[in-house]
Amino acid sequence: MIQIRRAGERGHFDHGWLDTFHTFSFGDYYDPAHMGFRDLRVINEDRVEPGAGFPTHGHRDMEIVTYILEGALQHRDSLGTGSVIRPGDVQRMTAGTGVTHSEHNASSTEPVHLLQIWILPQAPGLPPSYEQKAFPTEGRRGRWQLVGSRDGRNGSVTIHQDVSLQLADVGADASLDYVLAPGRHAWLQVARGSVGVDGQILETSDGAAISDMRSLRITGREPAEALLFDLA
Repeated sequence: MIQIRRAGERGHFDHGWLDTFHTFSFGDYYDPAHMGFRDLRVINEDRVEPGAGFPTHGHRDMEIVTYILEGALQHRDSLGTGSVIRPGDVQRMTAGTGVTHSEHNASSTEPVHLLQIWILPQAPGLPPSYEQKAFPTEGRRGRWQLVGSRDGRNGSVTIHQDVSLQLADVGADASLDYVLAPGRHAWLQVARGSVGVDGQILETSDGAAISDMRSLRITGREPAEALLFDLA
């Protein structure tokens, strides 16, 4: 079964410095029909104007994953981390018992376009931690590239939950399969481009909740970049 979440149906706020879309309920956007999917709680698509950003604020008991589509994001946190996140990088921050951080557009001239993802942790009260790794695009051209997992296998970042996060670049008219283990679910998010999945068409920024299926075939209708969350 595939349930599609269309890009145009998401919550949307334009704050001037921030243009943001919420796949699931977040902040001032509340929709009881879209509170998350399995342990996936937030997918926000943000565009931040040059020189602008999120001032220092706090989080607890959440796995926060940031993926940059265009531009660069400057990160600072109470763990002492200071870094710049660029396209191809995956950042994971475990908020755990509590962490504060700020995120700003690292450029004074170009906007930054990103996905911020929240995943419920396997347990409350984890020690706060930070991890950032670069994943070259060559590793996902025409295949799945594991970038996040519970055990950090194959060089992926460690997400403290039973989830695997995969990236793929799918060419036009090319197909890519993914097999789900029994009892597993998936969320597919199209970052750009257009794909077909089981007779359904997903365009840029569309998402899909997938359950009760053992395998998926994703076909590029035009060159596309997709994220797949394999969830318990």
